[in-house]
Amino acid sequence: MKKANTPYRIVWRPIAEADLDNIIDYIARDNPIKAEKFGQELRDKTLPLAQYSKLYRTGRPGLPACLRELVAHRNYIIFYRVLDEARTVEILRVKHAAQQTPLAEVAVMPLAP
Repeated sequence: MKKANTPYRIVWRPIAEADLDNIIDYIARDNPIKAEKFGQELRDKTLPLAQYSKLYRTGRPGLPACLRELVAHRNYIIFYRVLDEARTVEILRVKHAAQQTPLAEVAVMPLAP
C-alpha cells in the first residue's frame, strides 16, 4: 500500500500578512464585511499548496527561480516559495497585479523558523 505524502506546512511571512491586512483595510473603507470575506478567500487560495506545493507556475522572467506565483484573483498575485526539505510553503508577498513585483527582497529572505 502506498504511503500518503505528508502535507506541507503553509507559513505566511510577516510581510505577506501585512500585505493581506492592507488589502483588507483598503476594501473595508467601503465594505467591511466584503473585506473580511475577500481576505479569507485569498488565504483559502493557498490551502491546496499543502498537498500540491508546486501547483502554480514559477515566477515570470527576471524573478528568482525559487519564486512561484499564484494568481489568487484577477487583481492579486500571491508570491511563494517551496522549501522541500522543511516540507514548507512560504507565502512571501501578496501584491496587486498593477504593483511592482518583489524581486530582490524575496530572493534574500531567510527561511522561516
